[in-house]
Amino acid sequence: MGAEAAADPKAALERRLGRRDLLAGVVGVATLVMVRPAVARPSLDAAVALFAGGREVQPGRVRFDIPPLVENGNAVGVAISVDSPMTEADHVKRVALFNEKNPQADMALFHLGPRAGRATVSTRVRLATSQTVVALAEMSDGSVWSSSANVVVTLAACIEDLL
Repeated sequence: MGAEAAADPKAALERRLGRRDLLAGVVGVATLVMVRPAVARPSLDAAVALFAGGREVQPGRVRFDIPPLVENGNAVGVAISVDSPMTEADHVKRVALFNEKNPQADMALFHLGPRAGRATVSTRVRLATSQTVVALAEMSDGSVWSSSANVVVTLAACIEDLL
């Protein structure tokens, strides 16, 4: 290439620019492939519909114990119980907790079975701000039951670009 470049410097320059252009194109395409678009947070209704899997969500059978006013959203106690005999024929399969305004719509998912004895779960959650919280229970017959509560939070937690 040395003698060729000396004989025709313009051709050598065109070859280098072609390689640079090719390299820039490859880097550009790789960047587009590697950068993932931001995924929007699903709405509360969309998260509930996804859990229900197309089944109608019915109010009732779920008792939801969460304080209506919390001073600090960093640790809010929640207890959920479902009216169920918890027998092999009639039991709670899943209990889920969803929210309206946290960065993620789903907060907790519990799997139960007839050997659980009681359909009761409890946990602590973080609440970004005042919002609606929904508890859902999927029964062994496929039905989905719900309860919701409005919670006022005076000191917010886990705030990230809330709209």
